Amino acid sequence: MEAPVTLNILSNFSIAQPPGPDNPVTKEFEKKTNTKLNITWISDGVFNDKLNVLLASGDLPDLIKLPDTTSIPQFQTMVKQGAFWDLTPFLKEYKHLMESPKQIWDNTKINGKNYVVPIVRPLEVGGLAIRRDWLDKLGLKMPTTMDELYTVMKTFKEKEPDGKKDTYGYTMRGNDIIDNIYNGSNGKWKVVNGKLVDVTLEPTMREALLFKKRLFDEGLIPPDFAVMKDNQYWDLATSGRAGMTSETIEALWRWTYDQWKRDPKVTWEPLVSVAASQGQFTGQGSGMIGVAAIPKSVSEAKVKKILSLLDFGASAEGHVLSNYGIEGVHHKKEDGFYVTNDQGVKDSLGPGAFGKLFMKYDPYMYAFAPGMPKDVFERNKKIIDAKSKISIPNSAVGLVSETNLKVGSDFTKKINDMKTQVIMGKSNIDAWDKLVAELKQDANYQKIIQEMNASYKERLASK
Repeated sequence: MEAPVTLNILSNFSIAQPPGPDNPVTKEFEKKTNTKLNITWISDGVFNDKLNVLLASGDLPDLIKLPDTTSIPQFQTMVKQGAFWDLTPFLKEYKHLMESPKQIWDNTKINGKNYVVPIVRPLEVGGLAIRRDWLDKLGLKMPTTMDELYTVMKTFKEKEPDGKKDTYGYTMRGNDIIDNIYNGSNGKWKVVNGKLVDVTLEPTMREALLFKKRLFDEGLIPPDFAVMKDNQYWDLATSGRAGMTSETIEALWRWTYDQWKRDPKVTWEPLVSVAASQGQFTGQGSGMIGVAAIPKSVSEAKVKKILSLLDFGASAEGHVLSNYGIEGVHHKKEDGFYVTNDQGVKDSLGPGAFGKLFMKYDPYMYAFAPGMPKDVFERNKKIIDAKSKISIPNSAVGLVSETNLKVGSDFTKKINDMKTQVIMGKSNIDAWDKLVAELKQDANYQKIIQEMNASYKERLASK
């Protein structure tokens, strides 16, 4: 038998601890693929910073995980310079990778070619979530409109269902979702009559700002929301001080699992959708948690070995190993359901680590997390089915504007700063109106809109 091929890999993780060097699941992946995996795991919080330093150094591992194809401008530049393999000619040989929906592969192309392998995720991933046990305790129904949502938040604050002082209606994690509901768009861009419209400039964005300002003025959200880190949002939610947040469906279960140790009545439930003036809204995910790229310094033989590894990770066997671990060690199978144990949590199973690299496309993947009972899994599947009937994709995933790469971050900062100022009452809504008027006249800002539309048309033409 040939000697195992050593592969140096850089990836991110989003759980408490990444897999250690002697992790049994890593060893099993090595055995199944005849590899020696040297995986450097970097925490999500510092991942992009580390990537920028690594790409600038030019000293690259064999496989690099990236958040997407567009948010690290240096990657786009290096692709144009020929620093990464065009994988298009190889991919047809890897049937499990090719089983992922075409939409996801299209979203990750650069100039019509596949320089990356998408690390797939379900298209329905999560969104707003609420303490169902709080609703039941207070005799409230699941909110379906922004007015009902406001009433629920206010009641949560006033009644303090877990008896905690300074209870908030909403953590404000992922609060752009409120903008999306008002705009009827998944992110900054909305397709109207075949063109991309920047919703920043639309009156509905103004409505969203005023709604959030009302939440701030009435103390329904944390006063320091603008500078909070993810772990602070999580602490609010898991300590019984907030009744609503934004999160993936599987992560909600991890919270519940943790909270059950203190209170077995805790129930976090995802909302299907919420309506404002544009109708019921729920956002669709990009279908990926990132992309994997192979530097041109890697030999063609090793490229094929890496693709074989990713292909195994996208098979049914690799998917089970990544998410549920080894039968008898991490799980047992009952009635078609993987019943996982505490060892699965200890060995970092699931989408927070191994799943950042190895995943089969499964629309219900986010419905499950280690330790989850079957009834919660079945409930989650129904919520996902309901979302999938109405969810709106992000029209701009993978689209590129050169002007945006150069100056877009300055505009984004200016816009986000003004939003925060208005919400916190440090600027009035007239200041927002003035900024919108300026952006409508700004040559560079308008150029971004033109270039994004050109990129959008190019994508439509290449399909």
